[in-house]
Amino acid sequence: MTALAATASGWSGWLPAIRLGLLGAAIALYLCFIGIVAIFDPRPLIQGVISLGQVALILTGIGVGYLTARRAADGPLRAMIGATIAGTIAGAALTGFVLLGAVIDLRGVILHASPVTYGVLTFGLDTPGAWIPIVLLGAAGAVGGAVEVLPTRFQRPVISSLMALLVIGLFAGVIRSPMLANPLTDPIARLLFASDGVTPLGAVATVVAVLGGQALNRRLAIPQRVRELPAERRQRLTLPAIIVGVLFVLWLPQGVGSFFAQVVAVVTLYVLMAFGLNITLGLAGLLDLGFVAFFAVGAYTVGLLTGSGDYGIAHWPFWAAVPVAVILAMAFGAFLGLPILGIRGDYLAIATLGFGEIVRILAGSDLLKPWLGGPRGIYPIPKPIEVTPDSFLAGPLQIYYIALAFAAVVAFVAVRLRDSRLGRAWVAIREDEDVAEALGVNLVQTKLLAYMLGAAFAGLGGAIFSTLLGAIISSSITVFVSINVAAIIIVGGMGSIPGVVVGSIFLIGIPELFREFSEYRYLFYGVALIAMMIYRPEGILPSRITRREFHASDEAEPGEPAEGQSTDEPTSQPATGMVT
Repeated sequence: MTALAATASGWSGWLPAIRLGLLGAAIALYLCFIGIVAIFDPRPLIQGVISLGQVALILTGIGVGYLTARRAADGPLRAMIGATIAGTIAGAALTGFVLLGAVIDLRGVILHASPVTYGVLTFGLDTPGAWIPIVLLGAAGAVGGAVEVLPTRFQRPVISSLMALLVIGLFAGVIRSPMLANPLTDPIARLLFASDGVTPLGAVATVVAVLGGQALNRRLAIPQRVRELPAERRQRLTLPAIIVGVLFVLWLPQGVGSFFAQVVAVVTLYVLMAFGLNITLGLAGLLDLGFVAFFAVGAYTVGLLTGSGDYGIAHWPFWAAVPVAVILAMAFGAFLGLPILGIRGDYLAIATLGFGEIVRILAGSDLLKPWLGGPRGIYPIPKPIEVTPDSFLAGPLQIYYIALAFAAVVAFVAVRLRDSRLGRAWVAIREDEDVAEALGVNLVQTKLLAYMLGAAFAGLGGAIFSTLLGAIISSSITVFVSINVAAIIIVGGMGSIPGVVVGSIFLIGIPELFREFSEYRYLFYGVALIAMMIYRPEGILPSRITRREFHASDEAEPGEPAEGQSTDEPTSQPATGMVT
């Protein structure tokens, strides 16, 4: 009996590894079934060594191995064995897929069960190479387990070097293009970067550079020394850093080529609109899924006032039409805000979503076709500044600089509003409307101002967007515009100005750069959002208030009140300070 009990106990100790291995198997098979492995295979990460399709499978093995090792409680050796078992189980599922595909034609059931997929899994060996997925993912699981059991001082450099290699390989084309344009950096670019991905030498150089940087940082402890500097000296260092950052932002669209310049311009437009929703949602806590309606008002207003086609009514210059677009968008914000001021929570989101859909349908309807052009829209819409085709401001560059200038102004206004009495009233409403009203906040006036200012910034973004495309059509007014802007606020950090910029880069810029994989854009989008909500719900760069709210319980000692509370004051006390 004792032997049987020991055997059962031994088997139960490996159950987490088996479960995670089966989860990894399901993920790996899913990547094959939906075509990610086959479609991503032509895009190399390291030229001639490994493709993105293979990287997706290897990351699955590393992930399950890492998670298995984290859950192991019986020492490093058992953690490594469990991680290897989990990766091997995931690889065995792929081996079974290859062997089954050699016997049965699965194309009728699984579209991507093709020779291309089998070739990627077996590195071109087909059925004789069916053993490769077992070995590959087993080794990947062991790597994931090794990363977990390594001491912290070794763990961080390894993870940083692997992440850097992945990022550099994905964005090799963006880095390579400006380097090829410079005679000094052209040989280096050709040596380190291929047209897609990095060369083997570039991969080694990336890992060495990251490890060397980590070692140098540990030796010099630069961040720690900067934090220990007096406030005056830190301020002196801040100004040169700001100047360098501004110069880089101004150079960026010219240095990365026309396509990337347009991507950067789109990112800047979303930054501009997200600043507006950051007031409505980030500060006041009012979820507005009809944000695209104000975007449409600004775009159509500029199209009507500046357009030179059949629907142009005034032929104004862009700079005269923008103030009118902003004012009309504010008026629509008041029009939406007044009837829904008493609605809260999910009902508010549904009401604003309905308003956005009404505007979208009306813009493309036959009813307004004599004025808005129906499905064909309004075109052509001239650029804000008329320049010759050979000018450096031709194309999307001038839109980028104009949007950047407006975004800087809007960011300044947003910061001033956030730190004002009105901003504190918005935060009080976000925390508890009833308490805010009891403390003297005028809910109607304060919430209406939030809607109007958010609508004004959205209208400004739509006005610039219409000139970027040179036209405005009803198909551009989709609910995904509102969802994207709301996701930027949530991922970047509620109420955070830097968070808006970072969120726009992650959710708008990076997907735009990988348009060839647009079929899977929203799959990765959803995975990223789920991961953010699980591992960093406060956002990438949250505001100080949001960070304190999410981590107050972690910082408070057992038996002591959380930060911002005291034993003799009510929880709503901080709201009093915000509105008095």
